[in-house]
Amino acid sequence: MNATDRTPADLLGSALDADPSRPLVTFYDDATGERVELSVATFANWVAKTANLLQDDLAAAPGDRCALLLPAHWQTAVWLVACSSVGVLVDIGGDPASADLVVSGPDSLKEARECSGERVALSLQPLGGRFPQLPEGFADYAVEVPSQGDRFAPYSPVDPYTPALAVGGVELTSAEVVERAAADAAGRGLGPGSRILSGLSYGTWEGLSYGLYAPLASGGSVVLCRHLDRLDEKGLAGRKESERVTATTP
Repeated sequence: MNATDRTPADLLGSALDADPSRPLVTFYDDATGERVELSVATFANWVAKTANLLQDDLAAAPGDRCALLLPAHWQTAVWLVACSSVGVLVDIGGDPASADLVVSGPDSLKEARECSGERVALSLQPLGGRFPQLPEGFADYAVEVPSQGDRFAPYSPVDPYTPALAVGGVELTSAEVVERAAADAAGRGLGPGSRILSGLSYGTWEGLSYGLYAPLASGGSVVLCRHLDRLDEKGLAGRKESERVTATTP
């Protein structure tokens, strides 16, 4: 993290400059057996493509509100930083009816249809797979994102002091997200090379921070686990060992 970092997108840029090859997000889904490891460079490429999709195809602009109806998942992490790159406010589990666009997983499509703006659906299948049948009224993220550019530049500068994240009834600016993430990282002793294991929901600040922002702010990485409750004690201990986990969530 550099002194000039004021947005999550800035944090990713600093991480990319420091060591693009190091792991950033290692994702497990213990319901499907999926494991995905994203280096800083690979994660940044996904973010750039998603930000280009937002800005060009979905016509999103700074100040727009995105209802993000997704679980803790590596693709959700990508969307969080992509929205930061464009200047779009991310409303975690927000009301689609009052949002400019909605991003939905397969379990919230009915709710997401309340959005009168752009709608994007993610299958959350292993390897970022497509929907077998495209949900009516939605763009399939897995279809739309591969053709997007690998580099991103916002049409308008992103103001780090405008609302960027809404979670748990609280709105935070980008600068506040970065400040809180750095404080959380310090509180958990996270630093360069740290690996924190998190099975927390992205529906709370703690889940977002330890599941993405704090590792990003500290030069560490996260082992992000969905359906972690399906892993027994022995399996959890084995994962901590194999993934070289140095910290766990509170």
